[in-house]
Amino acid sequence: MFPYDFKHHRAASIAEAVALGAALPDGRFLAGGQTLVQTMKLRLAAPTDLIDLDGVRELKGIALEGRRVIVGAMSRHAEVHNAAAVLETIPALAHLASEIGDRQVRNRGTIGGSLANNDPAADYPAAVLALDALIVTNERVIDADSFFVGLYETTLRPGELITSVQFPVPRRAGYVKFKNPASGFATVGVFVADFGSTVRVAVTGAGPTVFRLSQVEALLQESFSPQALDSVTVPADGLNSDLQADAAYRAHLIPVIARRAVASALGQQEPC
Repeated sequence: MFPYDFKHHRAASIAEAVALGAALPDGRFLAGGQTLVQTMKLRLAAPTDLIDLDGVRELKGIALEGRRVIVGAMSRHAEVHNAAAVLETIPALAHLASEIGDRQVRNRGTIGGSLANNDPAADYPAAVLALDALIVTNERVIDADSFFVGLYETTLRPGELITSVQFPVPRRAGYVKFKNPASGFATVGVFVADFGSTVRVAVTGAGPTVFRLSQVEALLQESFSPQALDSVTVPADGLNSDLQADAAYRAHLIPVIARRAVASALGQQEPC
């Protein structure tokens, strides 16, 4: 074999995919391939086997069940954007999906793949955390607050497979990001969700992993308005610095984008 040869396996069911994962310790699940394939091209990943999930019908589909939107892990971003169940109940989630990458990425990338990868600038983690979603796997149900651990790290165990995501329907929600013009990734993205009794706010792109803003949540709980955040400042400690923006700039952006996300949730024009 050449050093980078691999075998391709097309799973037909969750059970078959999990069994292959257990039998092939150096294999990887292949969802949309928008990250894995690129890292393989760069020789940053060299799995011996790819377990293709595209043929697993159990992982597909989007439906409203009671007050929860159930999104199959193999749902493409474009499908989330266009699904009636999402547009009618959580339009902010549909908007978020429409802003991911470019047309090719939106038609190939999947929500399960994005969450398992946990890129620090990905959009879905902000929605999952702010909406207090449940990540369902073949083994268990994981709440959003304990799923995201660190840079490209989650609480998923080896061989564990995300099967669906359950999103509670909020009273209102909004998502706004300051995007990298080349990649579409979030330099800073803020998702705000108002459930009436609680408000949750999640930030992506700014730190090593998505995180909540308890200070902002408390202020919005008292008054759900952009003006409630006029005096908010965010420390730069622990935030990312890269070619796109340093930590201080990201710290400045967070309250600005948060105010715009609240305005979006209220159906108002975003304040400049």
